[in-house]
Amino acid sequence: MKKGEKKLGTRSWILELVRKGLSKSKLSQVTIFIIIALVLIGLVIIFLFFRDIVPPVLGGTRAEINPSQYMESCLEENLKEAVDKISLQGGSLSPSHYVLYDNSRIEYLCYTNEYHVLCVVQQPLLVQHIETEIENSIDSKARECLNSMKSNYENSGYQVNLRPGKINVELIPKRILINFNNSLTLTKEGSKTYDSIKVVLNNNLYELVSIANSILRWETNYGDAETTTYMDYYPDLKVEKKKQSEGSTIYILTDRNNLNKFQFASRSVAWPPGYG
Repeated sequence: MKKGEKKLGTRSWILELVRKGLSKSKLSQVTIFIIIALVLIGLVIIFLFFRDIVPPVLGGTRAEINPSQYMESCLEENLKEAVDKISLQGGSLSPSHYVLYDNSRIEYLCYTNEYHVLCVVQQPLLVQHIETEIENSIDSKARECLNSMKSNYENSGYQVNLRPGKINVELIPKRILINFNNSLTLTKEGSKTYDSIKVVLNNNLYELVSIANSILRWETNYGDAETTTYMDYYPDLKVEKKKQSEGSTIYILTDRNNLNKFQFASRSVAWPPGYG
């Protein structure tokens, strides 16, 4: 090998080493950038996930949420308990005219104390009665939630003007709507006013009470109701009729999909013990 060729080969070998070294350096940099990007993406995903599932904290730092969301989170558990209790007691929070069944006081919605006589409806405006019972049940907790929300906004730097109003409960198809007729104005840089705050509970009590009213019409006209007719017409509905020894009947309406229940008592065209 000639001397010039040897120098050229050596130079090529050195250049190749430098090129490889630079390639490894670039590869390391690219690898670091990819790792950083994956970590950032993971943090974003975690932030978005927990932002959606973590409920507003009472007295916490998430006062910027919508007032309706805040109230729904605060009131939801109490509201569900009240609706369940009222539904299992014939539509009343504290039944006054009831029959004991399975350790529960179940309100008579149709009643007569005589034998062989058709019953008289005890709650002609059943839907409105239940709405009032729910209002009374949640009133104290609702006021507590409103005060907590006000404090939460103030702690986050808002000027809060909250004018109290009446709480209205409305049974509507597949929903229970709670409307707070409060005027709420929040001021922080800008100003925003909420004329009402709404809380919605997914519950088909309206439909179950409508069917109960239909059964009551049978009780007042004929002294009994044919439950299979309702189950044929509403496949997702289960209707149970529990006859009691003193002449009362317990009706239990259950939605097979969500297991929501409404049960009530009736005493119509009762027979004396030993007859019927």
